[in-house]
Amino acid sequence: MSSLTTFKKTLLTLSACALAFSQSALAHDMVPGAKQSQPIVIKGATLHTVTNGVLTNSDLLMVDGKISAIGQNITIPQNSQIIDGTNKHVYPGLISTVSQLGLREIEAVKATVDIREVGDDNPHLLAEAAYNPDSEIIPTIRSNGITHVQVTPAGHLFGGQSSVINLDAWNIEDGLVKSTVGVHLFWPSQPPSWVSEKRRPKAMKRYHQKLTRLNDLVEQSKRYYTAYQADSSIPQDVRWHAMLGLWQGEKTLYVHAEDINEIEQALRFNQQHGFKMVIVGGSDAWMAAQELAQQNVSVIYTHAFGLPQRGDEDIDQAFKTPHLLKQAGVTTVIGYESAWDSRSLAFAAGMAAKYGLGKAAALEAITLTPAKVLGVSDKLGSLDVGKSASVIISAGDVLDYQTHHVEKMFIDGRVVDLNNRHRQLYDKYQQKGQK
Repeated sequence: MSSLTTFKKTLLTLSACALAFSQSALAHDMVPGAKQSQPIVIKGATLHTVTNGVLTNSDLLMVDGKISAIGQNITIPQNSQIIDGTNKHVYPGLISTVSQLGLREIEAVKATVDIREVGDDNPHLLAEAAYNPDSEIIPTIRSNGITHVQVTPAGHLFGGQSSVINLDAWNIEDGLVKSTVGVHLFWPSQPPSWVSEKRRPKAMKRYHQKLTRLNDLVEQSKRYYTAYQADSSIPQDVRWHAMLGLWQGEKTLYVHAEDINEIEQALRFNQQHGFKMVIVGGSDAWMAAQELAQQNVSVIYTHAFGLPQRGDEDIDQAFKTPHLLKQAGVTTVIGYESAWDSRSLAFAAGMAAKYGLGKAAALEAITLTPAKVLGVSDKLGSLDVGKSASVIISAGDVLDYQTHHVEKMFIDGRVVDLNNRHRQLYDKYQQKGQK
């Protein structure tokens, strides 16, 4: 064996060991909760049901992973575990949409980032396949009340498909709530204003090539759909087969678009094809609110903490956009297009509540509305009898960063360990200050 071959094998072995070490070092050690074994009653709490308003001094019974009863005079099974809910607030678990949680760990370490694949035509790729349920970030996200996420790929043009996953599971099979909820399309962006006049023609040419490429991919998909309708035994193309649900109205097309030009182009595109479409990002969605409402296109707005996009915009434009969209009749979800930063989801909703949306609508925008958009509202999003016992107990208003304090969490009735690396470090340095 040559010295070069030996060197290559050694290098591969070292790389594999380094990758394995990095993955184990980044894995949290919180054990997923055991299946609910006895009825659990949260007694005398303030219940934020989302669907039936706020119920004070009320009880909530969880049996076999589902909400079994709600009210002030419910029948409590004899072997129930009783949780004192006095002065506590109970909410449905929060849902983080368009999240890269479990796909992105440390931005600067390439081996821990698996959010995209090369190429423009990847509608068949599943983000869930790369999801890491042992991500060190997950416990920090849970501690702020998030029980479920829409794990979402990134990419160019068609980036892949997202899935809904709960955040307390040994593996993806245990955590998967709904697979392939929709295909994600990343709309081409025009060259920004800072591109020099010298380079602008070339940049515009690439931009128009992207639009042409997009139309070509959609036409190929449509031809495959037409052929498949006529003869389902045709040779399967995994790319276009993954898009059949779009043409059949069974899947959602999530279009990531920010600028008003992109949003308007996407709306014209959808008038032509008739997909069930959702705009993701939507910095300028407030400018197209009427058109979005008319076409019944929902928005997952991800800039509730954003800055003005232009010099003549109101300084609080990003904060009040959810209210403007809802006022126009647009179904609006407040989301976070990130991993670790999505822990601030509740506070983003609280900011929107302050700027016109109101607390009830803001809470709905991170619970029931995303559940509806993702097609899981029969299980998640509100405190209703028969739905999943995925609930959180907070010492104060979950939308208020000053009083927000999630003390307990249940996912499908399982008690979730809320310990995390942030809390461990806080406890550590609290002790140092006492010396």
